[in-house]
Amino acid sequence: MPHIATTNPATGQVLKTYEAMSTEQLDDAIERADLAFHQLRETTVDKRAQWMNAAADLLDAERDEIARIMTTEMGKTYVAAQAEVTKCGTAARFYADKAPAFLADEPADAPAVKATRAFVRYQPIGVVLAVMPWNFPLWQVMRFAAPALMAGNTGLLKHASNVPQTALLLEDVFRRAGFPEGAFTTVLVGSDAVDHILSDPRVRAATLTGSEPAGRSIAQIAGRELKKTVLELGGSDPFVVMPSADVDRAAEVATTARCQNNGQSCIAAKRFIVHTDVFDAFAEKFAANMAALRVGDPMDPNTDVGPLASERGRDEVHAQVRDAVDNGATVLCGGEPPTGDGWFYPPTVVTDLTPQMRMWSEEVFGPVAGLFRVSSYEEAIEVANGTSFGLGSNAWTRDPAEQERFATDLDAGNVFVNGMTTSYPELPFGGVKNSGYGRELSALGMREFCNTKTVWVGEGAASAGAGAHAE
Repeated sequence: MPHIATTNPATGQVLKTYEAMSTEQLDDAIERADLAFHQLRETTVDKRAQWMNAAADLLDAERDEIARIMTTEMGKTYVAAQAEVTKCGTAARFYADKAPAFLADEPADAPAVKATRAFVRYQPIGVVLAVMPWNFPLWQVMRFAAPALMAGNTGLLKHASNVPQTALLLEDVFRRAGFPEGAFTTVLVGSDAVDHILSDPRVRAATLTGSEPAGRSIAQIAGRELKKTVLELGGSDPFVVMPSADVDRAAEVATTARCQNNGQSCIAAKRFIVHTDVFDAFAEKFAANMAALRVGDPMDPNTDVGPLASERGRDEVHAQVRDAVDNGATVLCGGEPPTGDGWFYPPTVVTDLTPQMRMWSEEVFGPVAGLFRVSSYEEAIEVANGTSFGLGSNAWTRDPAEQERFATDLDAGNVFVNGMTTSYPELPFGGVKNSGYGRELSALGMREFCNTKTVWVGEGAASAGAGAHAE
């Protein structure tokens, strides 16, 4: 049986365990999700918005307790967990407000296609499987769940096995908000059950946020079953600093960008690519900022960096740092895990990296920054794009021409100029290359799991115009 448990990463103590669902229980959950879909799709978008706003109200009212659960399950600071809950409420309200416009019929040029009326209609497709990670245990789910439910789909959540309480909590929130029973269901199963779920004809699509191997696995299953997928996988985001940049501000933001969520974020800046003209000044300020961060109890409001989510994850980060050091890299700060309980790792800056080192090409999922020196814009782009990933990216320059070039030349799904990569409900989010495909958030994220239906009407049809229906 898979190990499904809450283990406090600050102490290593197992707080609560769960028994995995049997195949019969899993099939029952799929059946309830399918039945709920046929009910939900017949409701009005206004009714769904009423329920979604109620879910947002519950998140706001219960923010502190939800945040405490997230912190004890995966180690993010309590302050960060509170902010995550608030962000989820904001996203729920965004989709409740915008869904009527996002789902409204879109008129087409009827005369051009020899019709009296022609339009595009967006309709839900059915049960969607969500395979989600532990690092943002509420936000990663909500950015799928809010648009999917508002579109009229239902969701099956297979969450990471170390955050079961957060997963069950979100199911309860949607149920108490008024969504039909089975509209959003958490299934406590291991990754070995994904094939069974996605092979079921009642499940029409899947979305996954996670590792490359997990993405390849679910894409293979979905390909065999001819089902739609959206994949948001790893990232090794570049953070480029050019001579015209505000170096003090860039070094300040770089510290947050690398250590947000204890360094465990796909869109955390990981490779800091700095022009030689400002390299020394940036490196000094950046290393000093990183070394000044307080590592400790994530429930303490004064803590900047809590523990990594697992002992294996902490050990892997340290192995990547040791590999770099053993091959000639220089550690400017950090680099050694502290003694004692918990899976802590200090904010670390490593420079003098070469292609022979793992840190050159691998994603480091912890508070460890790789620092690269470049001598030109062209070299900066070459290093920034010289990875198999393409999720987020950052560029710091006050030169308008360079800003435009970075927007075009950075090979990523997101380019943030003079700011830190983040996600907003208003903007599409996703990657290219091995960082996955498809988009979450914005109208695009809602329509990923809709049937984009063309409607063509010839002579003799009623005169009612497109736009009267909004599924």
